[in-house]
Amino acid sequence: MNLTPRQKSVLEFIRTCQQQTGIVPSVREICAHLGLKGPAGIHRILRLLEKKGYLVSSPGKKRSWRLPGGPPRRSIPVLGGIAAGVPIHAQENREEELPVDSSLFGADECFALRIQGDSMIEAYIADGDFAIIRPQDNADNGQIVAVMVDNILPEATLKILRKKSTAVELHAANSRYPPLVFRGRQQGKVKILGRLVGVIRRRS
Repeated sequence: MNLTPRQKSVLEFIRTCQQQTGIVPSVREICAHLGLKGPAGIHRILRLLEKKGYLVSSPGKKRSWRLPGGPPRRSIPVLGGIAAGVPIHAQENREEELPVDSSLFGADECFALRIQGDSMIEAYIADGDFAIIRPQDNADNGQIVAVMVDNILPEATLKILRKKSTAVELHAANSRYPPLVFRGRQQGKVKILGRLVGVIRRRS
């Protein structure tokens, strides 16, 4: 292996992450692992590793680096962040790809949203996790959903859906957070983006 010690460290970290979690580390995570402040040097190393055949990449995608050997796996797109606490905007563009087949979650199609906050910790969904969402515009009472509320909460949030005769309620799985209650015309503004079908734990 004709590599410098730093190049070997980057390659081994990528290999370890992919083997343990199935997720390729981001440039920021590689920098943190090596104790570096800036990403410029890591980008150069990644390009060099690709040139030497130790990595392959998919143009135009973040986290595109993977080890060679075999065809690319089916993946789940990460469409942005979603709040478990205070809602934040879920940008509907592909930030990256998780190298996981959606069939593992019993669905033909899924997307992932990165959790930020602690309001779902009693449902074992923590800050930094990836919530795997099956797209659908309805859900049963008590299911965990990704939801937006037009003109009231213009950001996406992950909550437990509670349907009542006069209201739609969105509950946290943390007693510190009160439910979000929508009555009357406000009920029609609640837009379900999909139902939670799984969680991928962020590697610590």
